[in-house]
Amino acid sequence: MLSAFRSALATPDLRRKILFTLGILVLFRLGQTLPSPGVSYKNVQECIRLIEGSANQSVYSLINLLSGGALLQLSVFALGIMPYITASIIVQLLTVVIPRFEQLKKEGQSGQNKLTQYTRYLTVALAVLQSTGVMALAVRGQLLRNCDTTTYPIVPDSSVFNLVVIVITMTAGTAIIMWFGELITERGIGNGMSLLMFTSIAARLVPEGGNILRTQGGLVFAVVCAFGLAIIASVIFMEQGQRRIPVQYAKRMIGRRMYGGTSTYLPLKVNQSGVIPVIFASSLLYLPQLISQLAASPTGEPSTWKRLVDTYLVDQSSWVHISLYFLLIIFFAYFYVAITFNPDERADEMKKFGGFIPGIRPGRPTSEYLGFVLNRLTLPGSLYLGIIAILPNFFLDMTGQGQNQNFPFGGTAVLIMVGVGLDTVKQIESQLMQRNYEGFLR
Repeated sequence: MLSAFRSALATPDLRRKILFTLGILVLFRLGQTLPSPGVSYKNVQECIRLIEGSANQSVYSLINLLSGGALLQLSVFALGIMPYITASIIVQLLTVVIPRFEQLKKEGQSGQNKLTQYTRYLTVALAVLQSTGVMALAVRGQLLRNCDTTTYPIVPDSSVFNLVVIVITMTAGTAIIMWFGELITERGIGNGMSLLMFTSIAARLVPEGGNILRTQGGLVFAVVCAFGLAIIASVIFMEQGQRRIPVQYAKRMIGRRMYGGTSTYLPLKVNQSGVIPVIFASSLLYLPQLISQLAASPTGEPSTWKRLVDTYLVDQSSWVHISLYFLLIIFFAYFYVAITFNPDERADEMKKFGGFIPGIRPGRPTSEYLGFVLNRLTLPGSLYLGIIAILPNFFLDMTGQGQNQNFPFGGTAVLIMVGVGLDTVKQIESQLMQRNYEGFLR
C-alpha cells in the first residue's frame, strides 16, 4: 500500500488529485471544529470534559461517531454526512417500491442525475429535522446528559430566532459537506462521501485511545490495541472474500467476424451488503430512546416506558440489547441484499448477451442458481457483520464508557474504515496501472 501511494505522488496528475483531496479534508475538519453561532463554545467544552469517561448514553452516539465528535460540540458540521447517508438509503429503497424511480435507474446517466437531485433535496429536509431534534435535546439538557446545563448553559440565548439561526447553520453545513463529497468524487481520489466518513471516524481514534490510556492504564490500552488489530485483520480477510461464478459467452458470427467466446466470472462478495445493516440496526435501536427522551415527563420522574427502554435497550451491555442488535443485523443483511441484487435481472442480462453458467441452463435455472448461491453467501456474511458489531459490547468495562459506538475499534468504525481504505487503495492502483502499464514483458 505504501508503494502505491509513493508511486501515486510521483505521478503529477495523481499527485494533484491527492493534494486536492487532502485540502478538502482539511476544510472538512475545520468546519467540524468551528462552533455554530449562538453556542457557548467554552461551556460545551466544559460539559464534554465533565462527561468524559462516564456512561453517557447519547441517543445520537452513532451520528456523533460519523461526525467526528462534531455533534456534541454543536459545530457548523455537527450533523456530518448522516443525513446524506440516510437520504441515499431511502432513495435506493424507493427504487424498488416506486416504478418511476425504477425507470429512472434504468435510464442511465440522465436518470441517475435525477435520482441524485432527489437525494440532495431529501438530505436538506432530513438535515432540518435532525438539527431541530439536536437543538431540542440541547436546550432541554438531554444532549450532554451528565452535565448541569443550568451551570454551563450550552445555548445561553434560547430564543426562537437564535435557535432558528443555529438550525439553518447546521443545515447549510450539511449542504456544504455534500458539495465537498461531490468535489472529491469528481476531481479527487476515491469516493468523496466515504472519505469524509473515514476522516470523521479516524479523528475519534486518538481522543478515545487517549481516554482509555488515561482512565484505565497502559495494560488495558495494550489489550484494546491488540484486540483492535485482530478485528481489523479479520475484517480485511472477510471483506476480500468472494465467490466467483464462472460465466461463458457463446461465439457469434457478425458478418465475417466472430465475436464472443470469452470466459469470465461473476464476483459475489461474502459481505454483499457492506455496513448498511449495522447502520440500519443501530438507528432502529435508537428510535425508542429518542422517543422516550423527547416525551419525557416535565416533573422529571421516569415513566414505565422509559425505565424499560433504559434497562433493556439503552444499556448496550444487556443481553436483550445484544441479542436484538445481532438479530436485526442478520435481518437487514438479507433484506438489503434482496433489494440490491436481483437474480432475475442478472440472468436476463446474461441471456441477452449470450452468456451462461457452465452446467446451468440460461433463464430461470440461472436465476434460481444465483439466488441459491447468494442466500448461502449472505448467511456467513450476516453472521460476520453481527459478530463484529456486538464484540465491543463485551468489552465495555475496558473503555469505562457505556456504549460500543465510542469504543475505538467498534464494529461500525472498523467496517467503514477498512472498507473505505481498501476501496481507495484499489482506485489508486487502477489509475497507476492505466498510466504505467508495463505489459507482460519487462
